Amino acid sequence: MSVFSTSAKIIVTCSKRIAPFLEQEVRELGFVPTRTFATGLELKGSVHDCITLNLNLRCASQVLYSLKEFYCNGPDELYEALIRYPWETLLTPESYISVTSNAHHFTVNNELFVNVKVKDAIADRMRRETLRRPDSGPELSGAVFHLYWHDERAEIFLDTSGETLAKHGYRKIPGKAPMLESLAAATVMATKWDRQSTFINPMCGSGTVAIEAALMATNRRPGLFRKNYSFMHVTGYDVSFYERELKKLQTQIVHVPGLYIIATDISDDAIMISKVNAGMAGVESLIEFKRCDFEETPVPNGPGVVYFNPEYGERLGEVSVLKDTYARMGDFMKKKCPGYYGYIFTGNLELAKKIGLKANRRIEFYTGKIDCRLLEYELYGGSRREINKVKST
Repeated sequence: MSVFSTSAKIIVTCSKRIAPFLEQEVRELGFVPTRTFATGLELKGSVHDCITLNLNLRCASQVLYSLKEFYCNGPDELYEALIRYPWETLLTPESYISVTSNAHHFTVNNELFVNVKVKDAIADRMRRETLRRPDSGPELSGAVFHLYWHDERAEIFLDTSGETLAKHGYRKIPGKAPMLESLAAATVMATKWDRQSTFINPMCGSGTVAIEAALMATNRRPGLFRKNYSFMHVTGYDVSFYERELKKLQTQIVHVPGLYIIATDISDDAIMISKVNAGMAGVESLIEFKRCDFEETPVPNGPGVVYFNPEYGERLGEVSVLKDTYARMGDFMKKKCPGYYGYIFTGNLELAKKIGLKANRRIEFYTGKIDCRLLEYELYGGSRREINKVKST
């Protein structure tokens, strides 16, 4: 029985608050989640399905394929349950394995101890069946297994991803306090951008938001930028299936006539970093980069989206200085962006009050442990009263 063709539970994880956007992606791929929760979703499928998910998802962190679910009331029971699993059907003596865990049990005060128990069970079973013990270590470069253990319920998964999918692989120079690629993708998905009209990203930093917008518009998937996954190190892996899926990613890239994405920053270093990252993503020619203060950002006639990700005083910048910056952002959107939707991603709602515009949506996100909002503003030419008067005539 091969995991590549056998259907089982699949858990796709993500950062907190982006599960709705992950679900949207999964459904667009033709999968039907059986449940969605705060940090991911569940569906049924094989490891071949996991390959498809790994290559296509922008908002995911890990794709976990369930191997065994069992009751467990202590480390010894954990070891005994796992040594009975036929690891020799998944691994060879030449395999390199890694273990991660999420353990909440009264007998556990150190997850590293749990990881060692899992490794020992796998290695001892392999030595018993093949006379050799596979290498193991912390690097997620080979076959990776994940243990979920909560109270008396435990489940062991093949982590088909290995290194997190939240990093999309093109960003070679992160810059200062960069937004995680999966979060940037989710926030762009949360906007009302149609992926054809103008997308403007002042204060672009390392360029992640503008790059993710360009990748979405042209249907370039994260699997184009990564060459190693955990599923490649499991017995039964068929490289031809992976190559067919990779070819699909290459052939589904689309050209969008008139696509106009603008990214600006006052820092020469930020613009240099953004260009390097965009080049690695294959979209540098699709983004117009300009070094300038955000107020000098060119704004073509709408419709379109203008997206700010400013400092918010938690890690960078002083709040007293940023008050003026937020006020200027509001003036810029009000005066120079009629016909656009404006978005500001911030972790400081007190500073957001300085924008001086009323948000018509406040979409909740986290960056790390910081409670954030993506604030949406519908930007009219003239006053709202004048717009309503025109609509009524």
